[in-house]
Amino acid sequence: MNGDSERDTGLGGAGGDDPVRNRDVWLIVPCYNEGTVIEEVLSAARGTFPHIVAVDDGSADGSAAAIHRSGAHLVRHPVNLGQGAAIQTGVEYARAQPGARYFVTFDADGQHQVKDVLAMLARVRSEPVDIVVGTRFGRPREAGDQVPLIKRIVLRTVVLLSPRTRRLGLTDAHNGLRVFNRRVADELNLRMNGMSHASEFVELMDTHGWRVAEQPVDILYTEYSMSKGQSLLNGINILSDGFVGKRLPR
Repeated sequence: MNGDSERDTGLGGAGGDDPVRNRDVWLIVPCYNEGTVIEEVLSAARGTFPHIVAVDDGSADGSAAAIHRSGAHLVRHPVNLGQGAAIQTGVEYARAQPGARYFVTFDADGQHQVKDVLAMLARVRSEPVDIVVGTRFGRPREAGDQVPLIKRIVLRTVVLLSPRTRRLGLTDAHNGLRVFNRRVADELNLRMNGMSHASEFVELMDTHGWRVAEQPVDILYTEYSMSKGQSLLNGINILSDGFVGKRLPR
């Protein structure tokens, strides 16, 4: 996928967990109208991961300017194409950069945490896995768990209706936090532009035989992120798009 690229030459990060070691890592951040939070999210992440590409997916607010201020690389879609398209664009940009070996899909709204990325990255570096997917259901429920009931129902339903997801042993296939190696990045070809790209991601894991693992993660549900969250209807749309995706030519 193509986009107009505006690249920052600064690669440093302020403090954090060994940004020098993480120079072979690229964070891919799809962004649509996240101008109020995206600069803070990217600036915090750059303290640990100096290489970040944020894909402004046709935002109508100040997202592009905020990405510039953060020091991250900026790629822009002239119109809104959907999160799947933004991730594919970001991966294509990142895998073209010298030294890129590991890749992370990371949300723009502040739900994902750097500490979880570091734990997942350590597994991809040291274990025989190609991709580690975050899960909100990988451990017993705790008093502080923030996953809303309606979201639990949607996510559990998606898993129940997907034999492929169960076969791979995934409990949270629609978690947007993923860490993967160069093999996955090179073979990734998302055709579903919208939120159903998560189901397509699972299909690609299965058809390409990528070695998959899950990692329990803590998702931060703020008032802001909840206002942009998925409803039960969106969950149904994801399933419907998945059926459509199976009919698309490869």
